[in-house]
Amino acid sequence: MPGLFSTAGRSLSFAGRLLLRVFLIVQSLVVVYPLFWNVLASFKTNEEVMESPWTLPASLNWDNYVRAFTTARMGDYMLNSVFVVIISMLFLLIMAVPTAYVLGRMAFRGRGFITNVYMAGLFIGGVYIIVPLFILMNNLNMLDNRFWLSAVYATGSLPFSVYLLIGFMKSIPHDFEEAAMIDGCGYFATLFRIIMPMTRPALVTLIVFSFFDFWNEYVLALTLITDDAKKTIPIGLANLMQIQQYATDWGSLFAGLVIVLVPTIVIYTLLQKRLTDGMMLGGVKG
Repeated sequence: MPGLFSTAGRSLSFAGRLLLRVFLIVQSLVVVYPLFWNVLASFKTNEEVMESPWTLPASLNWDNYVRAFTTARMGDYMLNSVFVVIISMLFLLIMAVPTAYVLGRMAFRGRGFITNVYMAGLFIGGVYIIVPLFILMNNLNMLDNRFWLSAVYATGSLPFSVYLLIGFMKSIPHDFEEAAMIDGCGYFATLFRIIMPMTRPALVTLIVFSFFDFWNEYVLALTLITDDAKKTIPIGLANLMQIQQYATDWGSLFAGLVIVLVPTIVIYTLLQKRLTDGMMLGGVKG
């Protein structure tokens, strides 16, 4: 009888693993197939998209990408997004890393209250305060400026960034700081030479999440930027969809979608392992 139960248990375990693999394969196909179809459609002519959407393109029509970059100005929108993302990331790291270091590793009166204020910011989305934010930036002449848009992005992501980094910094033994102080390092030297290298997984996780957030943000960019020459790529893609809806240039529309997807796929592919390690490490340490 024990052998019978053992055999039944192994059979159930094998069946469970098999069902899990089938489920994961089906889920992967559901996610990957639309992306694959989008790439194929970006090389098709308008006739092929409408008449044979499920077949392979007869030839690779790179003209679709040329029109997306020139006629639809996707290249200009992409440069604007790159500028906004880089400046936003710099703002965010400059504000979040020292803040998390102070709140996570230093004891002082009012630390708990300040930490709770940052945690409360997790529940305030930029969309909820967009009207007073627009009025404030309009009064300060900050509208239509990519620099100030970057500042808004960084400020909106600050609570989550501080929350993420505090968990990592609290787990670092204080012996490292004491050794650094003995060697003559001040607070800033300790932060940059000791703490930041040890929180590299958290910083990579923060950079990847922030990149996705800044790159794909639509509502704030639509509201705070009105000059067409300064708009980011989500706004440019929305404009392209509206234009191609009447021009029926489906090839360049799908090419524009691919252009938007490529940077996010590349970033995730390059940093996937470090991102996963950072999330798992943060889960264990938190």
